[in-house]
Amino acid sequence: MERKTISVTGMSCNGCEQNVETALRNLDGVSRVEANHDADTVDVVLEDGVADDDVNAAIEQAGYDVKA
Repeated sequence: MERKTISVTGMSCNGCEQNVETALRNLDGVSRVEANHDADTVDVVLEDGVADDDVNAAIEQAGYDVKA
C-alpha cells in the first residue's frame, strides 16, 4: 500500500471534492481517497501496482488539473 498526497487545481467546493473522489474510487486499487478543495489536495491510499498516470488521468477526466 502506498499513501500519496496529490496537488489538484480547479476544485472550489464540496461538489468538486465529490467528483474527484468518485473518479478515483472507480479505479481498481484505490482503497481510500479524500479530497480537500481548501488545500487543493487529494489524499489517496493505493494498492501496489496502481500507476500514477492512471490516477492523474482519472482526476483530469473529472475536469481538474494535477500539479506536478
